[in-house]
Amino acid sequence: MTQPPLNALRAFEAVARTGSFRAAADSLFVTQPAISHQVKHLEQWVGAPLFDRSGRVPTLLPRGASLARDLTMAFDAIEAACRRARPAASESALVVAAIPSVAICWLIPRLPRFRAQHPEVQLRVIYAHHGHDIDFATTDLAFTFAESCPVGDGIVSEPFLSGRSVPVASPALLGSSPAQLTSQWLLKVGLLHDSDLSGWRTWLSRAGQAVPDRLPGAVFEDFNLLRAAALAGQGVALCSLAMVRPDLAEGRLVQLSTISVLENFDYYLTQSGAPQLDGARRRARQTLLSWIRSEQAAG
Repeated sequence: MTQPPLNALRAFEAVARTGSFRAAADSLFVTQPAISHQVKHLEQWVGAPLFDRSGRVPTLLPRGASLARDLTMAFDAIEAACRRARPAASESALVVAAIPSVAICWLIPRLPRFRAQHPEVQLRVIYAHHGHDIDFATTDLAFTFAESCPVGDGIVSEPFLSGRSVPVASPALLGSSPAQLTSQWLLKVGLLHDSDLSGWRTWLSRAGQAVPDRLPGAVFEDFNLLRAAALAGQGVALCSLAMVRPDLAEGRLVQLSTISVLENFDYYLTQSGAPQLDGARRRARQTLLSWIRSEQAAG
């Protein structure tokens, strides 16, 4: 008998796990027809159908459900074996994933102090992308931004900084004229948008200002781009106070109002709760956590 087709097994397990051919294709970064082809190939190899295709959504037949359970366990075991084959955790750096705003505005400016205080702890800083899952099998700590505290198996989360955002602008944009914060004035000097127009629509409504049908201004998909545009005097932006506090303190930006948005969003610090960390790595991570909390308290 020929060996089972491994690619087809992977595709079939992804369909069973995600519940659809489209979701399986997305999870494996292939096309939906490719997934369908692999599943048909596996059914031909098995010699029997694995899905009931009589309805709108294919459902697993008993034979397929049994195979899917065994495959999930097998793939989990393979993944665990590969992790164990990696160099010991104590031999590698602590991996810190941070969304770009925290990385640029909060973490990196403070890292020289950490290195001076704890030269024995090696760090590897990577980007965490908003809306994308973080692999805590390979990540020790993560800074994220969310509407609620991240939860999940094997992770522990805590609030880090507030996401409360207020209007800010460069002093060069304001000149000698006082900010009026009316819809007309804001549209005249220019609005800068973060991801979409909802932030300014909400702010204008809370400020009791008319909300125009059309809100002009550039939209920035990354907070650091938004902040850079505000620093360059290109308009007024809604920025997290926690992220631009140094800019305000040093006069690079000016806070124009106490009316805020995004109070229900926060930055969170999440760590892996993996029990397999050895003592040295656990101590290194605790050193980093203690330093982060002390910097957080210092403001």
